[in-house]
Amino acid sequence: MTGGRIRRTTALAVVVGAVMTMTGTEGAAAATDARVAVVPKPASVRATHEAFRLGPDTRIVVKSRSRAHAVAKQLARILRPATGYRLPVVEHASRHDAIVLKLGGHGGRESYRLDVGRRGIELRARTTAGLFYGVQTLRQLLPARIESAQRERGPWLVPGVRIADEPRFRWRGAMLDVSRHFFSVAEVERYIDQLALYKINTLHLHLSDDQGWRIVIDRWPRLATYGGSTEVGGGPGGYYSKRDFAELIRYAADRHMTVVPEIDGPGHTNAALASYAELNCDGVAPPLYTGTEVGFSSLCVDKEITYRFLDDVIGEITAQTPGHVYHVGGDEAHSTPHEDYVQFIDREQELVHAHGKRMMGWNEIAGADAAPGSIAQWWHTETGSEEGTELGRTAVAKGMKLVMSPANRAYLDMQYNPESPLGLHWAGYVEVQDSYSWDPATLVDGVGERDVLGVEGPLWSETIDESPDIEFLAFPRLPGLAEIGWSPRTGRSWEEYRHRLAAQGPRWDVMGVNYYRSPQVPWEEADR
Repeated sequence: MTGGRIRRTTALAVVVGAVMTMTGTEGAAAATDARVAVVPKPASVRATHEAFRLGPDTRIVVKSRSRAHAVAKQLARILRPATGYRLPVVEHASRHDAIVLKLGGHGGRESYRLDVGRRGIELRARTTAGLFYGVQTLRQLLPARIESAQRERGPWLVPGVRIADEPRFRWRGAMLDVSRHFFSVAEVERYIDQLALYKINTLHLHLSDDQGWRIVIDRWPRLATYGGSTEVGGGPGGYYSKRDFAELIRYAADRHMTVVPEIDGPGHTNAALASYAELNCDGVAPPLYTGTEVGFSSLCVDKEITYRFLDDVIGEITAQTPGHVYHVGGDEAHSTPHEDYVQFIDREQELVHAHGKRMMGWNEIAGADAAPGSIAQWWHTETGSEEGTELGRTAVAKGMKLVMSPANRAYLDMQYNPESPLGLHWAGYVEVQDSYSWDPATLVDGVGERDVLGVEGPLWSETIDESPDIEFLAFPRLPGLAEIGWSPRTGRSWEEYRHRLAAQGPRWDVMGVNYYRSPQVPWEEADR
């Protein structure tokens, strides 16, 4: 695999060896020392020399009957295999030689404070989500060997540090296309674990397309059994049962991640049209499709059965998803006249609202009568696309919020360079610096900070069909997108970030992540 990872290393993550003081925005701007090798970069850091040594007598302490118990148990499960220590979760114990998790205090829903000193560690947050994100920071402060599934040699030092942290944006997402190629529950859960380490809080699943329908709908069973029977290239495809989908939602929720389901329409619908002839205007079902062209399919906008179908699909899927957002797709409907497209989106929006969800779609939905508060996912490039710019402005004028996914920055399926063995390049070649060096609030003329809900990295699957492929395209670009979504606007610089990113390499080696060793990143610093 050209440019890929060809060797493994057990090098330690770089730890703090100097004192650095940072507070709020001013501190973020001053953060040029990559020895606090945490991604995303915390909002405020004060580093000291008082490292904490995790040892055989260390305990994890929570208050009696606290909701923090679940996070404490997760922390213990992370730390036990590599250290071999018992790390019991206890109540009301001494704070000496302890990791104390506390719920309470001020701050946002996802904020946390982490204090590490010689005698112990205290992690405090207002919610369990904040505690969970603080745990991900603590993981990265430990040597990379902490990710090992088997016992490793210490010492297990956590550098002395005081962190006050909170996210910039509410939406920090990753999209996985399971339609062009199908990914099993285990493969999706592996990706969820990798996303969680970088404080991603939204998993957008692209569940239907021309090449496959991937979720059971009881009232329309052939969608899964027939429409899900193939994939790009003619493979066997697959689909999620109701139990499978419930497991994915549960697994994500345990990692404070919300699943957003997408059923695309009116285009990208050949799998559905092939499954049920009555969804076609001429009543004739087309053959299943295993190619990669787009824009040729469309549901029949003028048939009432189309909206009975949508009502059933939306009803069954939203009944399973506790999140408040339902994604209607809406992109590349080239075979649907504009008037029909507007009619379709307007009627589908009514169904989404009737089932208690907020409508989200690709930025083309701004051309319909989308209600204020709807979400447009902006996927065009910031240069050479007047249509994309206008759709962004139109969405904002209509009171919609934007999730920023510029294809030439955030699309994780773009090739790194012409020699990359996986991915496409219709939006250009996207190296690691390209995916990091942009800002969601300044990308589109007329779109500012308050218009942006967050960022998302879509990963389309035309060229990938297994977990190592996902990893090669997502890493090391995904952590940079996560930092754009989490870290303060000021103080981010590529030159400083690339050193912190390099320190993630040994961690991915231990985790078995098949990442691309970009020549733009000084991996050798952490390999020493």
